[in-house]
Amino acid sequence: MKKGILLCVDDEGVVLNALKDQLRKAYGAKHVIEVAESAEEGLEILDELVDGGYLPLVIISDWLMPRMNGDEFLIEAHKRFPHVIKIMLSGQADEHAVQRTRELANLHQFMAKPWEPDQLIRCINQGLEMFYQKTSA
Repeated sequence: MKKGILLCVDDEGVVLNALKDQLRKAYGAKHVIEVAESAEEGLEILDELVDGGYLPLVIISDWLMPRMNGDEFLIEAHKRFPHVIKIMLSGQADEHAVQRTRELANLHQFMAKPWEPDQLIRCINQGLEMFYQKTSA
């Protein structure tokens, strides 16, 4: 079985460090945890890891980022990897962008910053459970 990827994308290093720490505590070595400071970097990381035999499972993305906002990023990621669980985590998301992401990228959850770590992990676990149910059926 391929090792899964959990990818966090945010233009703020402090947020990425917090997410990475929380995911490491929850998932340890079970999954590869990657971070990207831009949507473009996030897509590159996904492509490289998929080429290396890894399976993208979860993307957690900020909405407001330079060059490409989170809704555009998640929609593009969905085109490439429709099975991925997509979570938008933002303090400034536009409601239209969130709705667009729900419709065009099958957004699993929108969470406002600051987030509760336990709530985020529960959300990821629910998404992973749905993913594994679909793939084992």
